[in-house]
Amino acid sequence: MSRFLRTAGSDSSSSESESESEEEDIEPETEKKKGRFLRSDTEDEESEDDEDVKRVVKSSKDKRLEEIEATGKVMDNALKINDWVAICAEFEKLLRLVQRQSNAAEPIPPFFLKTLTSLEDSLNAALAKEKEAKKKMNAVNARALNSVKQKVKKSAKEHEKEMSQYQADPEAFEREYALHSHPVEPASVKAAKKPKKIADSGSEEENSPEDDHFTTVGKGGRAMQFTADAIFKTLKIVHDARGKKNTDRGEQMRILEKLLEVAVTPYQHIRVLLALVSSRFDYNSSVTSYMPIDLWLAAEREVDKLISIVAKDSAYSIQENTEDYDELLERSPDTESDGIVRIRGSIMSFVDRLDDEFTKSLQNIDPHGTEYVDRLKDEKVLYRTICRAQAFYESSLQPEPLARVIMRRLEHIYSKPDAVVSALESTLSTSEVSPSVTLASSSTTSSLIHALCVHLYKADNSLLRTRAILSHIYHHALHNDFYTARDMLLMSHLQESIHSADVATQILYNRTVVQLGLCAFRCGLIKESQATLQDIFATQRVKELLAQGVHQQRFQAQLSPEQERAERARQLPFHMHINTELLEAAFLVSSMLVEIPLLASIDSEEQKRKIISKPFRRLLDFADRQVFTGPPESTRDHIMQASKALQDGEWEKCRDLIQSIKIWSLMPESASVKEMLAKRIQEQGLRTYLFTYAPLYTTLSLSLLSRTFSLPLRTVTSIISKMIWNEELPASLDPSTGVVVFHRIELSRPQQLAQVIAEKVSNMVEQNEKALDAKLGSATGWGDRGGEKGEKRGEQTQERRGRGDRTRGGLRGGTRGRGSRFAQGLGNQMAGPR
Repeated sequence: MSRFLRTAGSDSSSSESESESEEEDIEPETEKKKGRFLRSDTEDEESEDDEDVKRVVKSSKDKRLEEIEATGKVMDNALKINDWVAICAEFEKLLRLVQRQSNAAEPIPPFFLKTLTSLEDSLNAALAKEKEAKKKMNAVNARALNSVKQKVKKSAKEHEKEMSQYQADPEAFEREYALHSHPVEPASVKAAKKPKKIADSGSEEENSPEDDHFTTVGKGGRAMQFTADAIFKTLKIVHDARGKKNTDRGEQMRILEKLLEVAVTPYQHIRVLLALVSSRFDYNSSVTSYMPIDLWLAAEREVDKLISIVAKDSAYSIQENTEDYDELLERSPDTESDGIVRIRGSIMSFVDRLDDEFTKSLQNIDPHGTEYVDRLKDEKVLYRTICRAQAFYESSLQPEPLARVIMRRLEHIYSKPDAVVSALESTLSTSEVSPSVTLASSSTTSSLIHALCVHLYKADNSLLRTRAILSHIYHHALHNDFYTARDMLLMSHLQESIHSADVATQILYNRTVVQLGLCAFRCGLIKESQATLQDIFATQRVKELLAQGVHQQRFQAQLSPEQERAERARQLPFHMHINTELLEAAFLVSSMLVEIPLLASIDSEEQKRKIISKPFRRLLDFADRQVFTGPPESTRDHIMQASKALQDGEWEKCRDLIQSIKIWSLMPESASVKEMLAKRIQEQGLRTYLFTYAPLYTTLSLSLLSRTFSLPLRTVTSIISKMIWNEELPASLDPSTGVVVFHRIELSRPQQLAQVIAEKVSNMVEQNEKALDAKLGSATGWGDRGGEKGEKRGEQTQERRGRGDRTRGGLRGGTRGRGSRFAQGLGNQMAGPR
């Protein structure tokens, strides 16, 4: 009924009723809008009671479980209508929730396993029904069905163990899951948060007598007191919070720094320092990024202080294995039975971590900037800390960590020149604690490294012994003591077992072998240098094998992200790199001086197939195919043009091209190296000339050869005598007339074939011996030498090889001499283990 058609009475009565209803509606609104300051005490208490009744605190785990169950119900509803698109989306959501559950270190909920089992059954039924159905489902639903099938199969494989346990006994699995989960009571949460609330609101309620004094409250409502008496309780609180989610690591470090300030006794200082250094290392949990430099320097100072405390007072000892003790009680030498307080901890692990973080920072800093040089200056303080740790372990008689810390010290000095080692050792003069072996007591760096290596040779750890001998060999090679380094390497038999070592040791082995080859080159031992460097250059992965570059993925299998990260973490800092361009120049020049005379001595196509250096021969063939040759630009161009000049007998042009290579300036004593190369080019030029023109001459004057190659007559006579003795040159010397008389030996066809067969048989015997060595070498253990039988077999092998060399000597240029045997001693293990 419209309000305009109402009567007066009805209108008044209706208006009264409307006004009453409007007043009733307004009253609850005004009551809702009452502020907290307008409420009475009774109203405030009632509202708080209502909030306590309505409010339910749920943990994140409970929320995740509810979300998992809700997702499972949605999947059940979608199964009823055969909607596989919705099932696919919800199953992906379910897998993400379960992954979050696993990341939180919580067990797999039984509901997920039940859902996975039922989904697998439903999937099989749907697939069977689809095969029999006349009308197929639409394409989108079919694709979703196949996608769910693949995901269910993958998920079932990942949780195979849990599914088998659940299917065997579902009730027992659910009971075990219930025991593992500890639900948090809302009351306990409220009680834990209450002290924090009181501490926050204490400034507002100054009149209450309970809030006159404030207390620093840690996570969970436990009070922290920065006093000497409460140090151990606070340490326990910090230790319990370590590693937990949402823990403020910076706040933990600040708390421990305050505890260090109030610590009084040495025991308190040691306990706080152990916790503080550990918390600094925990600050950066990332594997790829390095520790901030200011934190690293603070940790280094604290480790130094820790070593000073235990080195000054022998009554306190830090050991990895100790008896259990109460960590909340103060301890002193008087309370211990033998007067020594043994504290659980490891200075060696701190030193290892400091060294690793230092290396990681150098790996990540741009080596061409000033920041890298500034960071490299911190190696002096790190080296001093390592030496102080060595002194502590020497005084406390702990052999195992002592060997590890000596290895760390050796790794910092074995590859450095004497001037850098002297600078590092000079930091020990200001230290009140120093080890027994120093540069001042050893007088030379070689004797210092020898003393450190001898100590490691006596250690029980075979890995440390291996790394020690490789470092020792590297140092000898760095100081041009080739024969000592070569004998140590061959007597160690590492080439037989290095393939079973860890990757870091294999990298050290590769670096040592390469440095040995450079040492032979500097000493003028061209054949030995070429034979040593041959194996690593044959792989075409020099940078990767020396840990100076990452894996080239152009022609090889792709690396997984984990493998790529591990390979990048193994890269050496830039200042430890061996210059690969200098290395290649030494190898190619050595190959040139060995290969060019050999090519000149070859007189048949069968012998041309015998190659000493494949990389050099490949580059030489490429250079021969060039139509136009311009002036040399790179190192390879210089060496290839020098090789052509040496083939043509132009030894002076060859010498000028080799000496004009700029990379020689990076080699120590470059002037003597250039002089040595000029002499070797003269000698090999003479050999090449004799091989090339011997068939054209009957006699040749020694004085003419001496003037042509600017060599003393005695040197020319010596070279020709060696060639005749090695059966490389069919000739004889006539000292009365001063000429060399060439003999022409015309072999019949059967004799030529017999020589070819003998060559092939000797090669086959050599290949069989290598295969047998590889087979027996892989069967032996790490560090085994094969016993008396292996030594006897080795002698027989050398004898057969010697006979083979003498047999091949009939063919000109066939022998490889000592360089061949040295290459066989090094083995071909270098390219394999990576």
